[in-house]
Amino acid sequence: MTSRRNFLKASGALGLGALVLPTFSAHAEPYRPTSNPLTSTPTTLWYPAPADEAKIIEQGLPIGNGRLGALVGGGVEKDFLYLTDVTLWTGELNDTLEGDGQLPYDSRFGTFSMLAKLYVEMPGHAGATNYRRELDLSNGLVTTKYTHGGKQYRREIFSSHPDDVVVVRLVGPNQSGTITLTGAHGEPTVGDAPHTAAVFTGSFPNKLAYSSVVTAFSPDGTVGVDGANLSFSGCSDLVIVFSGGTNYVPDASAGFMDPLVEPAKLALQKAGVRAKADALLRTHVADYRKKYDRQKVDLGRSTDAQRAMDTWTRLQARASGTTPDPELEASYLQFGRYLAITGSRDNLPINLQGLWLSNNNPDWYSDYHTDINIQMNYWLADRAALPDTFDALANYCVAQLPAWTNTTQSVYQDERNRFRNTNNRVAGWAVAFSTNIYGGSGWWWHPGGNAWLCMSLFEHYEYTLDRDYLAKIYPLLKGACEFWEARLVETPQGLVDDHDWSPEHGPQDTRGNTYNQELVHNLFGKYRIATDVLRRDQAYGRKMSGLRDRLYLPVVSPKTGMLQEWMSPDDLGETTHRHLSPLVGFFPGDRINHDDSPAALIEGVKQHLITRGMESFGWGLAWRAACWARLKDADRAYELVQKVIRPSIDHANGTAPNFFDMYSFGDRSIFQIDANLGAPAAMLEMLLYARPGVIELLPALPPAWKTGSVTGIGARGGFSVDLAWKDGKVTSVTVRSVGGTETEVRSGKWKKRINLRKGQSVTLHP
Repeated sequence: MTSRRNFLKASGALGLGALVLPTFSAHAEPYRPTSNPLTSTPTTLWYPAPADEAKIIEQGLPIGNGRLGALVGGGVEKDFLYLTDVTLWTGELNDTLEGDGQLPYDSRFGTFSMLAKLYVEMPGHAGATNYRRELDLSNGLVTTKYTHGGKQYRREIFSSHPDDVVVVRLVGPNQSGTITLTGAHGEPTVGDAPHTAAVFTGSFPNKLAYSSVVTAFSPDGTVGVDGANLSFSGCSDLVIVFSGGTNYVPDASAGFMDPLVEPAKLALQKAGVRAKADALLRTHVADYRKKYDRQKVDLGRSTDAQRAMDTWTRLQARASGTTPDPELEASYLQFGRYLAITGSRDNLPINLQGLWLSNNNPDWYSDYHTDINIQMNYWLADRAALPDTFDALANYCVAQLPAWTNTTQSVYQDERNRFRNTNNRVAGWAVAFSTNIYGGSGWWWHPGGNAWLCMSLFEHYEYTLDRDYLAKIYPLLKGACEFWEARLVETPQGLVDDHDWSPEHGPQDTRGNTYNQELVHNLFGKYRIATDVLRRDQAYGRKMSGLRDRLYLPVVSPKTGMLQEWMSPDDLGETTHRHLSPLVGFFPGDRINHDDSPAALIEGVKQHLITRGMESFGWGLAWRAACWARLKDADRAYELVQKVIRPSIDHANGTAPNFFDMYSFGDRSIFQIDANLGAPAAMLEMLLYARPGVIELLPALPPAWKTGSVTGIGARGGFSVDLAWKDGKVTSVTVRSVGGTETEVRSGKWKKRINLRKGQSVTLHP
């Protein structure tokens, strides 16, 4: 798959011959530590041993800056980092149909893949003692500490967003060893003595070009090139800097690649940073904490015995005992926020595994799944005071839209496509169940996917009330409406979806499935709001409102007592299926809610949840937990959160030692990131439920969190909320306007309507 080029021979052609980077003298100014930029009481995950490289996906600690990610092993005599660039994808537009009218889901679709492996070897340090490995969630930092020969050593590893590099810093007396950069696709690495660097370049058959570079410098030791590797000796402070990248650009008109971009040149420029180690760390931490510090989470105090345990022991102790461990659960919530910050910045959105891979063959190609997974990845962003991490998803959809539209209008109506519009009309855009980064879709067509993406995109507007953002996503909303206007079928019961599936089970040719009816109802209603806010296409907005009023809406089955999934009183699929597709109008949507819906409809939702059961994959449990929170059932919601957090042992569903959610798959387990973001979102939903016009406090507070506080919870309608409670009762709530003007705040039977201007706040004591 890789075109191999010797970097030194190609440097002239790549324009690197004229590239001048600062060189570093091995005898420069000695290191003088400056003030510590780290918080003194960080939230950490910690371990008494290094990760096993064979189990790096379960034990490696993740770092990332939204583009460059790594899993860190923490070995003493041989440390390792598995490195990724979020744009390193094989594949293509993938717009040629298979014989069944569906889009290919194979090498033509492509896959997210690894970029490189980095090894730091110090064989002389074998036999170290007092070992401790930590992921510092408060500062975005992995550290390793140990003692050798009576001396203390420390490593700091982070992925800096401002400098766009991965930094590995080794502190301790007289350190000597080797640094090896290995390409993940067989690329040959070469040494570059003038830049004290090791480099490789490569390209895929789709013409995506990429490169990786590692450099190192020390204020008091010697660093040099040794063949294809770097070597160092006599260093008390060594800084290793990695960078890499591709020529991917989010521009459909350019085929998503820029041939003028020279990845090796850019990587060398970035890796050539020669700031002091403290300055690199301070810059990174300041940037990271601007986001992390927006939300403080206190769910209660754990015992001293629980606090003394390492993270893996603590997970197992909580699962096997009955004593709550609220600080562990708060850490899990903050870990979700950590993954959002490190995995979703100003580049591509979070895919099935985010930035973190252990090989080049991730399950389901580590793609963007449009029937729950990518949506769940962004449930947390606004709730967790991280609205800017949502931009990656919005920008991705905007960039992909031209390709999605062209493919839809070119091939969707192929007579072999069993999901085609039987009226033979097509307009707007649609996607399949899987999407890549080149405008391509794969697997089966997914008509409801466009409406669900639009639900997520518009919900972000409801948190921010940012008109410029709404204008940016407006073409997506309108194009999805055009698709559904062309697709809907007139029946005696009302307008219904054409032949379709209720993901991912049951018959594949039924009409009017609850899943799509709810999504289209939401789409038409939100689009009408957008046309009024932006004062664009208002006549078309009114037309969509009219269509919404004519939609068939689901009912409760007289046979099962459940909200029907199909236009049938019978349950036509798997009773305990992992997906909650028919409940999409209850959560994450809220057309069905306690204020506006008949009690019988709410009971139908409840019976559907009961029937689906309390066991599933992590993302299925997270979705269930959020629904039970909406039903104000704290006990069931909390039970499901506990099931997400239970340790994954012998390939069972649950949480790995590094907090990654593991998906049981026969005799192995798979990392999938959605539960790591969905379960924390459900936890916040247990503490606050908001929709435009209503903010409800502590709707599903479990006894385990009887006293606590959370700051910065996002509330739809344009608000942010700080909340404190004691013995299960709200003691104070501060509501800030980020654009909202009026809402009702509720706590139990207490309620108060407030009016604010943007930037104003009010503190209430129910």
